[in-house]
Amino acid sequence: MAVNDHVDLAGFIEGVKRRNPGQPEFAQAVQEVAEDIFDFIQDKEEYHRYQILRRIAEPDRVVSFRVCWEDDNGNIRVQRGWRVQNNNSIGPYKGGIRFHPSVTESVLKFLAFEQTFKNALTGLPMGGGKGGANFNPKGKSDNEVMRFCQSFMNELYRYIGADIDVPAGDIGVGGREIGYMFGQYKRLTNEFTGVLTGKGLEYGGSLIRTEATGYGAVYFLRNMLATQKDGIEGKKVVISGSGNVATHAAEKINQLGGKVLTLSDSEGFIYDPAGISQEKVNWIKELKNKRRGRISEYAKEFTGSEFVSGKTPWGVPCDLALPCATQNELTGDDARTLVGNGCKAVSEGANMPTTLEGVHVFKDAQILFAPGKAANAGGVSVSGLEMSQNSARISWKEEELQRLLEDIMAGIHASCVEYGGRPGSKVTDYVRGANIAGFKKVADAMLAFGVV
Repeated sequence: MAVNDHVDLAGFIEGVKRRNPGQPEFAQAVQEVAEDIFDFIQDKEEYHRYQILRRIAEPDRVVSFRVCWEDDNGNIRVQRGWRVQNNNSIGPYKGGIRFHPSVTESVLKFLAFEQTFKNALTGLPMGGGKGGANFNPKGKSDNEVMRFCQSFMNELYRYIGADIDVPAGDIGVGGREIGYMFGQYKRLTNEFTGVLTGKGLEYGGSLIRTEATGYGAVYFLRNMLATQKDGIEGKKVVISGSGNVATHAAEKINQLGGKVLTLSDSEGFIYDPAGISQEKVNWIKELKNKRRGRISEYAKEFTGSEFVSGKTPWGVPCDLALPCATQNELTGDDARTLVGNGCKAVSEGANMPTTLEGVHVFKDAQILFAPGKAANAGGVSVSGLEMSQNSARISWKEEELQRLLEDIMAGIHASCVEYGGRPGSKVTDYVRGANIAGFKKVADAMLAFGVV
C-alpha cells in the first residue's frame, strides 16, 4: 500500500469493529493506540506497505476451549477458557491469566493488545498475550479452585512453554492458582521449567513480584512529578481497588511521604481523612488475602473513616490519583471532577481503567497522565526478571531486584518523554509517548522478519 493510499483513522477503526463484532473493549484499546500511531507513521512508507498496524491489531491466534470441573457437591460445571497470543515479534508471548465472570474474548484481546506494547516498553524480550476463563474463584473451596485450575491447564499446556508463551497471574489468579496450574503443567509434561511467573519462592518465584505493579506505578508517578520539579511527599492521594496492586501502591505512597485517602472494591470505597497508614494497609491485606472480606469492614474497624456504597473515589479532592481496580472505572465525568478538584497527576495501576473520553479530558487539561501500558509495567518487568532467573537457575536478592525495577520504570519514562513531546504543551503526552515507543520497537522487529 503506498503512503498516500492508506485509509484514514476513522476508516481503520471502522474496519477493526467490522472484523471484531461485539468486542467493544478490543476496539477501544486499538483506537486509543491508533489515534497516536497514525500521525507518527504518516510519512513512513514501510509501515504502510507492510500493513504493520493492521497486523498488530490482528492476534497471531486466539485459542478457545471448554473447561469441565466438578464442584464439592458432585455437580459437573462447564466454563470457557481462552489464550490470546497477540504478537511474539520481540520474544515469547507474555501476559496474565484472569479468572472472573466478566472475562470474554473481547476483554482478553484488548489486554493482549495492550500487553504487546507494555512488554516492548520494558526493554525485555517479551511478546504480548493474555488468557483466562469466565470462572469466579470467589466463594469456591480450595479443592474446587484446584480442580478447575487442573482442568484449565489440561488444555492450556498444549499452547505454552518457557520459549513459547509464559503466562502469569491477573485478577482472580494469585499464588494459589499459579501453584495449582504449575503443578498440573509439571505433571502433564514431566518438565520443571519456567513456564509460569508469579510462582512461590519455594519453586522458582521471584522476590518483589507481588509488590512490583503497585510500586512501579508509584515510581512512574514520581518520575512524572520530577519533570515539574515536584514530588509525592505531602500530597493527598486517592487510590481505587484494594487488591495486590492498590495495596502496594498505597504502601509505596506512604513510604514516600504521601497520604492515602481512599481504597475501594466492587461494593464502594472507603475514605479516611486521617490517611490509610501502613498499619491500616497491612490490615486491609489481611482482610482481603486471608479473610476474603469486603472493604466496608474498614469503616467499622477505624473510627473517623467512612464507607461510601456503590461509588468510586474520584470525587474526593486530591493531588494525585491511582486507578488500580479494573478497566473503564474512571469515566469522562470522573476525569473532569478530578481536574476540577486540582488533581495534578494520574498514574494507571490497572489496565485501561480510564475511558477514552476520560483520557481526552486529561490530555486537554494538560495534567500528568500515565497510561497503564507504561505505568503498570512494573509487574510484567519483574515477571520478565523471574523468567531470566529461571533460565539461569539463580535467584537475585531483593535489593538487586528493587534497583532493576526502578531502572526499568525510569527507562520507560524516558522513552515516553522522547516520543511524547508536543509543540506548545507544558507537559509530556505520556499516552502518545508510550504508544509510539512501544509500537516502534514491535513494528521494526516485524519489518525485519518480512511478511510472516
